[in-house]
Amino acid sequence: MSEDVLITRDLTKRYGSHAAVQSMDLRLQRGRIYGLIGRNGAGKTTLMRLVSGLSVPTSGSIELFGSGSDSPRQQDLARIGTLIESPSLHGGMTARQNMHLHRLMRGVPDAAVEQRLLDLVGLGDTGRKRVKDFSLGMRQRLGIALALIADPELLILDEPVNGLDPLGVIEVRRLVRELATERGITVLISSHNLPELFQTATDYLIVEAGEVRLTLPLEELEAQTQQFLEIAAADTERLVTVLERELPKVDLQVMPDRTVRLPHHADEAEQVLRTLIAADVWPTRLAREGESLESFFLSVIGGDRS
Repeated sequence: MSEDVLITRDLTKRYGSHAAVQSMDLRLQRGRIYGLIGRNGAGKTTLMRLVSGLSVPTSGSIELFGSGSDSPRQQDLARIGTLIESPSLHGGMTARQNMHLHRLMRGVPDAAVEQRLLDLVGLGDTGRKRVKDFSLGMRQRLGIALALIADPELLILDEPVNGLDPLGVIEVRRLVRELATERGITVLISSHNLPELFQTATDYLIVEAGEVRLTLPLEELEAQTQQFLEIAAADTERLVTVLERELPKVDLQVMPDRTVRLPHHADEAEQVLRTLIAADVWPTRLAREGESLESFFLSVIGGDRS
């Protein structure tokens, strides 16, 4: 079985003279969670619509599941689950009735999947309550359940935590991770909530003006945005000696300018200061440094970082 779930080559979508997606080359692999980052109008939703067959490219190719075809085939599209923009719901029906309708439309024979997925997204006890009376968060949950109805291999979620309370956000994050790790589902997920994506995705695609500006795994993003405690003292050697003696298993880095960085003590400035003073080491500098997710994102797309 191919590990490549999606490959796009020179993928472009134009509306008149405007390129919503411009020459995108992507490769998504099985069981990974790809966080799609970009401001409004960057091309995120257009990309998702192209991949899911809801829109037709102006040029370029889309290969799904190692098919070798340059355009999505119907049997390949059937292996995708989507929640793009707002879920397609019938307000006069209950959650279970919506699930039943979509199961029949997708040709899924297992009727038990309806209740199983409703339980999975926390809507198993909504009974006769009609969808038009659901909160926005409940609608989003139902949309995710509908996206899973045919047991997809690629799940595309556009702002899935929109309208959810903090507990709902945590539950969706847990669900997405379980789908990837336990079922091998590849997830392409967009969100304006950068810290939330940071806790969910394994890989990141940063898009701007219809172009992919940067792709990187979580490990690289963590390295780029790592917070650390920066310390300087008149006697660097004694500073290092005290830190290694007083802070068990400390991970420190001595920089070319003789400052010392503690990447795992960014939130412990007061404790570190007390430790140094007690050992008669008086820092000339002690500050939390590092780049935030937001500033890193702006640096990639060329925005104002001030």
